[in-house]
Amino acid sequence: MDDFARRLILATQQGLPLTPEPYAELARTLGCDEATVLAGIEDLLARGVIRRIGVVPNHYAIGYSANGMSVWDVDDAVVDALGERIGQLPFVTHCYRRPRHLPDWPYNLFAMLHGGNRDEVMVHVEEVRALLGEACRSSDVLFSTQILKKTGLRLTA
Repeated sequence: MDDFARRLILATQQGLPLTPEPYAELARTLGCDEATVLAGIEDLLARGVIRRIGVVPNHYAIGYSANGMSVWDVDDAVVDALGERIGQLPFVTHCYRRPRHLPDWPYNLFAMLHGGNRDEVMVHVEEVRALLGEACRSSDVLFSTQILKKTGLRLTA
């Protein structure tokens, strides 16, 4: 990894600046232009050094006091298309496909559902169940009991 890539990772690993123009702010911090920052991020993504840029919300801070990871055993032939639809629902912050671990864990679709309380989350579970229809064979909901620190790899200076 070259010096610029390392400095870019160090400058972003705690998150992007919370400004209207975060990449321009990074450019000022790194002593380059915004196009160089964007090209550097694209290069890191293309080489697999970083996988994605995404938001990590604090669900409690935005008003969701109940958070349930719903897990679904969905027909593999339609799981991707249905997952795309579920991921667009307003009460879902992330939805993704995962491998099954049979015989103990038959679930291949995960969706984090949010609500003001557990009853509201369970209403959302039924909305997802209706959307999945006969493609869903079984499901469960695992409710959050605490906030866990969400971080990836951290470089040191």
